[in-house]
Amino acid sequence: MPNQLLSLVTAELSSPADPRAAAMAGALAAQYCAAARAVLFYGSCLREANLDGLMLDFYLIVSDYPTAYGKSWLATANRLIPPNVFPFEHNGLIAKYAVLSEADFARLNSPAADNVSVWARFAQPSRLLWASDDLARQRAIAAVAQAAPTLLSLAKPMHEGQGPKPANALDLWKTGFTLTYNAELRAEKKGRSLSIVDADPDRYRRFGDAALADGLPPSPADAPALWRQLQRRGKRLSVTRLAKASFTYAGGIDYLAWKINRHAGTKIEIKPWQRRWPLLGAVTLLPRLFRGGAIR
Repeated sequence: MPNQLLSLVTAELSSPADPRAAAMAGALAAQYCAAARAVLFYGSCLREANLDGLMLDFYLIVSDYPTAYGKSWLATANRLIPPNVFPFEHNGLIAKYAVLSEADFARLNSPAADNVSVWARFAQPSRLLWASDDLARQRAIAAVAQAAPTLLSLAKPMHEGQGPKPANALDLWKTGFTLTYNAELRAEKKGRSLSIVDADPDRYRRFGDAALADGLPPSPADAPALWRQLQRRGKRLSVTRLAKASFTYAGGIDYLAWKINRHAGTKIEIKPWQRRWPLLGAVTLLPRLFRGGAIR
C-alpha cells in the first residue's frame, strides 16, 4: 500500500465532521448490528456548515449481504447490482445510504472495478465516522486509499493523448473527473467535474503528488476502449440501479426529482401517477432530462 497517500487518506478520513452526521452514522450502524463494519460520510454535504434540509450521503460497509439482510431478496439484489440504496432519518436529518460488503467496497475502489461509481466518489474527500473495530477501520482506509490511484492511472493515458504538454496532478484529476461524469447519468450542470478540483486545488495537488510519487497502478493498454466500455456500462448501470431503487427506496421518485432540480436547476414536479408507479415514472423522465441536458 502506498505510504505517502495512505497517510493523507488516513488523516482525511479521521478528520472531524459535523457531530450530527457522526451521530447519524452511529444510529445507522446500530440498525445492522453484527453486519455493520464501517460507515463513511461523503458528498457535497461534507462541506456544508448547516445540514438542515439537506440530503446527507453515507456508505454502510457490511461484513456480507446475508448477514445484513437475512434470507431476503435484498441480499441477492445487493450482490448482483451493488449497492442497494435506502433512505434514513435521525434527529431531524435525512440521508440516503448505500450498502456494500467489505469485499465489494475494496474491489470497487480498485482498478478491478467494472464501473466508476465508487472510486470516483472516494477519490474525493470523505470521513470515516464509525467502525466496528480496528480491523474494520483499517480495511475501510485501505479501500479508500485505492480510489485516487485508480482514477489517476486511468486518466493518465487519456490526458497524454490530448497533446505533448506533460501532465501534472491537477490536470490528471480534471481529466479523470470529466471522464467519470461521462460514465454515469449525472444530474449536474456542465463543468461540475472541473469545479470539484477548483474548489480545493491544494487538497487535490497534495493527494495527486503523493499518488504519483508512490507509483500508480499500470495504465490500461487501450485506455480509450476501456473508457468507452466504462461509459456504456455506467449508463446501463445507472438505469438499472434507478429501476432497483424504485423497489428498495421509499419515495425514490421524489428524491430523484429533488436531486435533479438541485444540481441541474430544473423545476421537475412529480405527478401522483408517477408516485404510484415509480419505476414507470422514473423511466418516463429520462427522455425529457436528456433533451434538456439535466442529465448526461
